[in-house]
This record gives sequence, structure tokens and C-alpha cells, in this order.
Amino acid sequence: MNKQDTMDQLAMNPDQLYREEVFTDQETGSIRRLTPVNRDGSPDPDRDVQYVGQTQVMTPAGPLPLSFELQGNSLGEAAAQFAQAAGQAIQEAVEEIKRLQREQQSSIMVPGQGGQGGMPGGGMPGGGIKL
Repeated sequence: MNKQDTMDQLAMNPDQLYREEVFTDQETGSIRRLTPVNRDGSPDPDRDVQYVGQTQVMTPAGPLPLSFELQGNSLGEAAAQFAQAAGQAIQEAVEEIKRLQREQQSSIMVPGQGGQGGMPGGGMPGGGIKL
């Protein structure tokens, strides 16, 4: 990739700017309110305000950040929807982790199987490890 391609990818679209405000209960998570603005920073009434919920769940590997869209025409409506949307995001994250685990397990090469690897006989020298 050349320098110009990199610069093009990093260019901000001045017609798609938002003012960001963050609200939190300091316990469960936060809500980002994204208010569309014009190039001069004034509110853009032609585009809708967006709400994004953020939280994290603890996993054996540490905290997993989650971000999810919230529907609503006000901060109060977005907050009322937070628990349901967070629950859905958690469920989707768990399913994605399980999918990635299945893919990883199916790609593990076990010594002595397949015979298609780079080692003679399909195994590794001293291949006493079985998964």
C-alpha cells in the first residue's frame, strides 16, 4: 500500500461528523449519544441522533468489551433498552466465541493423522502428544 492509499483511508468525511456525548451510571455501562453536525459544528437536523450502548463482561481471559446499537428517540428510551440490548450482545459474543473455538479445534493437527503434513509419516518427530 502506498502513502496516498493510506492517506485516503485515513481521511475524515466532513459530511458525516457527529458530536459525541457519554452518559454512565458508573455501574453497568455507558451510552454514547452521537448527534449529527454540519461542517461548522452546528446540529444537522437532516440526520438522526444515534445511541450506542457499551459495557463489558468478565471472562476467564479478562474483560470483554461490548458495544451495541440502542433504538430510541431520546436518552431515556435508549437507557430503557440498555439491558435487553446488552443481553443480546452478550449472547452474540458467546456464540461467536464458541464458533471461533470450534474452528480452532478443527484446525488442530494431531500427530499421526492425515499424512499430508510436511513430516514423513504424517507425524512429528517424537510425536507422543495427542489432543
